[in-house]
Amino acid sequence: MGTFKVSGNIVNIIEQHIYFGEITVEAGKIKSVTKISEERPNSAFITPGFIDSHVHIESSMLIPSEFARLAVVHGTVATISDPHEIANVCGMEGVEFMIENGNTVPFKFNFGAPSCVPATSFETAGAVLNHDDVKALLERPEIKYLSEMMNFPGVLYQDEEVLKKIAAAHQLGKPVDGHAPGLRGDTVQTYIDAGISTDHECFTAGEALDKLQRGMKILIREGSAAKNFDALIPLLHDWPEMMMFCSDDKHPDSLVESHINAICARAVAEGIDIFKVLRAACINPILHYKLNVGTLQVNDNADFIVIENLINFKVKQTYIDGLLLAENGKMTGNWINHITDKESINHFNCSLKKEEDFILRYADQQEIAVIEALDGQLITNKLYAKPKVENDNIISDVQNDVLKMVVVNRYHDAPIAISFVKNFSLKEGAIASSVAHDSHNIIAVGVDDKSICDAVNLVIKETGGVAALGHGKEEVLPLPVAGLMSNRNGYEVAACYTAIDQFAKDLGSTLLAPFMSLSFMALLVIPHLKLSDKGLFDGDEFRLM
Repeated sequence: MGTFKVSGNIVNIIEQHIYFGEITVEAGKIKSVTKISEERPNSAFITPGFIDSHVHIESSMLIPSEFARLAVVHGTVATISDPHEIANVCGMEGVEFMIENGNTVPFKFNFGAPSCVPATSFETAGAVLNHDDVKALLERPEIKYLSEMMNFPGVLYQDEEVLKKIAAAHQLGKPVDGHAPGLRGDTVQTYIDAGISTDHECFTAGEALDKLQRGMKILIREGSAAKNFDALIPLLHDWPEMMMFCSDDKHPDSLVESHINAICARAVAEGIDIFKVLRAACINPILHYKLNVGTLQVNDNADFIVIENLINFKVKQTYIDGLLLAENGKMTGNWINHITDKESINHFNCSLKKEEDFILRYADQQEIAVIEALDGQLITNKLYAKPKVENDNIISDVQNDVLKMVVVNRYHDAPIAISFVKNFSLKEGAIASSVAHDSHNIIAVGVDDKSICDAVNLVIKETGGVAALGHGKEEVLPLPVAGLMSNRNGYEVAACYTAIDQFAKDLGSTLLAPFMSLSFMALLVIPHLKLSDKGLFDGDEFRLM
């Protein structure tokens, strides 16, 4: 790796100064940063690379090496990556897979030790990670932190296993990520006092401000399903050292379009000071997680980007450790394709289903509980509706948009959990997915039992995937890696996902991201009402109904 120079308007975020200058890179490090003149109009800008401060790589449906190839184009040089999803399916072997595959590319993945496998005791997962497993992961240098502590009741009520995991992180000097949707006041103070330092689940400014004032760092999340930017971005004016940007979950089609760069552009458009925006996007994650990522200082790793301007944040070049990895929206020749057919780690063991497996008998109930999906949010509401009954069976009420939803255990054959959901708005057919947070059983919603059964069986035949059927046709995107990810080229996967997402909308769904929203209908740790393979779950009471 030789010596080269890059010139442009250099953005020194820490000193809050922009000037035209030249950066000399030698052996992957920044050897010098030289000021030539004041800022020059019409010249490109050089800033540290962007960091996604909390993301589940698995939700991109791409293996880490392919996620990286799409992300670098948008100026992302590193992620804080929680391998919680694959850990819930494949345990320690799944975390190992993510680390090993991430190491095949020159991108800076920073993985955490999953804290909640399984996420709750009210669902069937594919693995268990106890405090000894978590400690063993935390002792590894690649593991930078304890991943989001979703079991907030366990923290509040001092569950011994939970406290041992947190203690292991503290003993090793590694931060603990939080997950505390809706917690306020004395309750969240108890959670913070346990040594938990971040939260990415705030959906109101009041909640985020309460946590900020108590010393908790807040991540502004703008992903494919959960979108909290509008509610939280005004807080960045006053709390620039305490906030970061993240996507949490980013589907492949939206990753092709943009990443953290788009959040920066929106923040500037909202009138946030450029240095505060870039501090959240580039600097705060490095300081909080003690990352080996450069900040554009002499002797730093040469991790930086060249962008067109500080308004649209269009990325012209991305460098990691001095390697030019992306230029003008495309990957460079320095990028090696590591796609292979051998990545088939999985845990899938259930039989094909029959239509009668999805029948729900009417038992004279005057009303049924209904999950109300909220577009752009992970939280749901709890509604009640009059059941639609046909031949003594409760069926989907398409006219009133109260559709049958099911969760099918993917790890062994078991009775199917059945409930009802509003706002998916399908008029025909069904959609199904083996991406169903957090245990990743098969989840499906549809207008009739046959459609639901057929969609579920499409997923089972592929040992994982997303599927849609209706209008006399069917489509499947296979996800053979843990039933969560494809091992194909990232751009091909994105194109396939775009097509099947549009198909779901052609079937009537009005949701922005129908499959992403569906995947969170089984996420028990987010209020208020969800469905696991064991039944309907009340997130407020934290119990099966």
